[in-house]
Amino acid sequence: MRFTKVHALGNDFLIVSPPERAALASPGALARRICERHTGVGADGLIFLEPEPGEPVRTRFRIFNSDGSEAEISGNGLRCAGAYLVSSGAASSPQIVFRTAAGDRLCEVLDSRGRAFELRIGLGAPRLASKDIPFHDGRPRDRVVDLPLAINVNTYLLTCLSLGNPHCGLFFDSLPPRVEWHRIGTEVESHPFFPHRTNVEFIRVLNRTEIDVLFWERGVGETQASGTGAAAAAVAAMLKGLVERAVTVRTAIGSLKVEWPEGGEILQTGPAEIVFSGDFPAA
Repeated sequence: MRFTKVHALGNDFLIVSPPERAALASPGALARRICERHTGVGADGLIFLEPEPGEPVRTRFRIFNSDGSEAEISGNGLRCAGAYLVSSGAASSPQIVFRTAAGDRLCEVLDSRGRAFELRIGLGAPRLASKDIPFHDGRPRDRVVDLPLAINVNTYLLTCLSLGNPHCGLFFDSLPPRVEWHRIGTEVESHPFFPHRTNVEFIRVLNRTEIDVLFWERGVGETQASGTGAAAAAVAAMLKGLVERAVTVRTAIGSLKVEWPEGGEILQTGPAEIVFSGDFPAA
């Protein structure tokens, strides 16, 4: 099975297009093997792309986390997939429509220099109601903003939303040390109020147009960046009135730009880079 490794600010994916029948027979098991960083290739996720005929370029997008679970969508994964399709010659147009479990998402290549690409993706409008996240604490809510949640001896203020996948934002004056946010991420990700588990963002607001974020991804754990996580963190800060409608999100090794115009969809702009290609047994 031929794969290409692509990363977006250190959030790395292995892309297969088109997937072999053997790969699709047990994709979760394959994701666990190939994403393992000691005995496999190593990545945060495995992406299958199945191109469809017609213009603009349309491609079915499926993504599996490193633990084998299937996710609905990935913002960084979409940008990585867009970079892959253009670099491989599979997409002749800079605009690509990805068919994801969260709906169709448009990706546009803005610039390319060798293996490095700059891309913009549309992530749709955020879903804010508790039933749409989903977040179930026994009370239907139009929004989940600064909701107290007690876990063991600690109480956290949650701001939650969905971008097709669930997100939970926690705000800090100074970001916690690694061992602490790993513990919090583990506890919140699998809390029973989140029936599909949740991604967790640790957010520090720097000013009205810039935030710092650490990411705990559902089914992966710590990641250096997250596309939907960065967008969710920015939207959470907007919902709390802490930032403007256009925000730079700082991650471990770079930045993304997130915009949410009034009444519009979320737009995200950021990099993706081709790393290498190789072969791996599909079964």
